Amino acid sequence: MGNKIDVLIVGGGPAGVVSALTVKEYYPSKNVLLMKDIADGVIPCGIPYMFASLNNPEENKLGMASLEKNNVKIVVDKALKIDRKNKVVETVNQDKYYYEKLILAVGSTPIVLPIKGIEKQGVYSIYKDLGYLKNIINKVKQCKNVLVIGGGFIGVEFADELSKLNGIKVSLVEMLPHLLANSFDEEFSAMAEIKLKKNGVRVLTNTRVDEIIGVDKVERVRFSNGEEQDFDGIILGVGSKPNVELATGAGLEIGQCKGILVDEYMRTTGDKDIFAIGDCSCKRDFYTRKAIPVMLASTATAEARIAGANLYQIKVVRENKGTIAIYSTYIDGLVLGSAGLTEKTAREEGFEIMVGSVDGVDKHPASLPGASQGKVKLIFSKQSGIILGGQISCGISCAQLINVIGIAIQKRMSLTELETLQVATHPYLTSAPTMYPIIMAAQDALNKQ
Repeated sequence: MGNKIDVLIVGGGPAGVVSALTVKEYYPSKNVLLMKDIADGVIPCGIPYMFASLNNPEENKLGMASLEKNNVKIVVDKALKIDRKNKVVETVNQDKYYYEKLILAVGSTPIVLPIKGIEKQGVYSIYKDLGYLKNIINKVKQCKNVLVIGGGFIGVEFADELSKLNGIKVSLVEMLPHLLANSFDEEFSAMAEIKLKKNGVRVLTNTRVDEIIGVDKVERVRFSNGEEQDFDGIILGVGSKPNVELATGAGLEIGQCKGILVDEYMRTTGDKDIFAIGDCSCKRDFYTRKAIPVMLASTATAEARIAGANLYQIKVVRENKGTIAIYSTYIDGLVLGSAGLTEKTAREEGFEIMVGSVDGVDKHPASLPGASQGKVKLIFSKQSGIILGGQISCGISCAQLINVIGIAIQKRMSLTELETLQVATHPYLTSAPTMYPIIMAAQDALNKQ
C-alpha cells in the first residue's frame, strides 16, 4: 500500500533538516517526513575539530530534536528509486513513500583520486557518519606520520587540527602552486602556508602523490618530484562529487557542474514537484553564471530555505539568482575569508577591475591585548564600480567581515556606497572608526582610478 506523505525529504544533513523546518514554518498543515540513510550524522564543518579541539567526537553530532519538536517524522532508510509518474519513492527496506512534493538533499561523496595504492589500509576518506569518523579518529591518533592530500579548506583545516596532536608529524600536499588557490589570491594563501609551517606542518605545493606504497597497509608515499617519505596514515581532503544517481535514475537533468539542474527556486528541470538542494544540486556563479563546484553547509541551508518556502507557492521571491561562494577558515588564530571573485579569477573571466587593499589591526588601539594584524582586499568592476569580490585576513574578532562583503556582493553595492558605509565600532571588537578596513579598502580602490 505504501505511505502517503505531503512532503518527503531525502537526506538528513543540514540542507534536509533546514528544509523540513522551513516547510513546517510556511505550510504547518503539511505532514513532512525526512528520510536519512545514516543513523547518526555530523555537523559537516566541525569534522576536522573532532580530532583534537572537541573533548568528545559525539559533541559534533547533528541533532534532530528540532525536527521532532516540529512534528517532522524521521525514518532511517535509503531511497533507491523515484517513480515520477506515480510520485513514489522506493527504498532499501522495500517501503514505498507516495509524495506531493519531494526534496532531494542527498549530498555528496568524497572523491577518491586515481592514485596507485589508494585502496590500502590506512588511507581514509572523510564521510559524514559519526560511527565511521569515531573509528577513523582512533586509528589516526595511533599514527606517527600522517599525510593530508589536498590543500583546499578541508585539507588545510585537517592539517592544522592534526598538528595539535602530540606525537604525530603532519605533512600536507597540494598539486597547485599555493594552498587555498581556488578561493584566495597568493598573498592570502601565503599566510596559510606560513601559519601551518610555523606549527610544524610540512607543506608541499606543486606536488602530487604518484604512488602509495605498502604490502596491505600504507607504509610510504612516492611524490611527483621523485621523493619518498614514510607515512602510516593518509587523509583524503580533495573534495566531493554530487550524489546524482537517484536523480539520473528518475530521468532528471544534470548540469555542467555534475549536480542536479535546478532553477532559482531549486525546482528540478522538467519536474516542478521535485526540488534539489545542497551539495547534490548544480550551482551557478553570481556574476559569471558559470557552473561552480561550491559545496558548503551555509550555501546548502540558504537553498533549503528557498525550497522550503516556495514548495507549493512562490512565497519568497529570490532576488539572488546565483551562488556567491563565501568561505571562511581558521588556522590557529588566523582567520581567512573569501567571497565572490578573486582578483585572479576576475581577470581570467575578462572583467576590467579596480582593486583596493588595506593592512591594519582588528582592535584599537593596536596595543590592546589580543590585537591581530589584518588585511582586507576588495575587487570592483572598473566601469560600474560594483563590488565583485573580497578577501580578508584577521583575528577572530573581525571574522564576520567576510559576511558583510558577501551582503555587499549580493546587493551589488558600489565602491562609493562602501566608502560611506556606516558601522559600529568598539576598541575590543573592531578596527578604529577612522581606519575601518572595508571603508579604507574601498577608498584605496577609488584613489587608483
